[in-house]
Amino acid sequence: MDEQAKKTALRGITYGLYVIGTKVGDDVNAFTANWVTQTSFNPPLVVVAAKKGTTSCDGIKSSGVFSVNVLETGQKDLAFAFFKPVSRVGNKFGDIEFYTEQTGSPILKDALSWFECKVVDVNERGDHTIFVGEVVNAGVHRQGDPMTLRETGLNYGG
Repeated sequence: MDEQAKKTALRGITYGLYVIGTKVGDDVNAFTANWVTQTSFNPPLVVVAAKKGTTSCDGIKSSGVFSVNVLETGQKDLAFAFFKPVSRVGNKFGDIEFYTEQTGSPILKDALSWFECKVVDVNERGDHTIFVGEVVNAGVHRQGDPMTLRETGLNYGG
């Protein structure tokens, strides 16, 4: 296989940028992800991938729930805040406020919209774990355009 052609082709896949939250025991955790897609209307199912061996991946596995925070175009700083571990104090990750709903997973107050899922299937292939989640709750903070990975100047794939 031509490695450069593979990278170029895979980088043609478009991605949104999201903050995925979960419960980790009695605590909460969140990370920025771009591997999110809807896979069914009825029931409403989405797929999220999390890197194996991380606190976030282990948290989704153990709790069986996660939230997806849809970021708005222009929220690059918010997306980048969750590329690295963020300490939680009270109801904040640093200065980023969140609240919880049905699953106990964090919902960012500044997100465009959000939904919560219960895990209904897990696939352990590759270097990420794929979680299929059934949407059990959702909300909209405001109208706007979702953020995409391209907006950040980053490329993914390959």
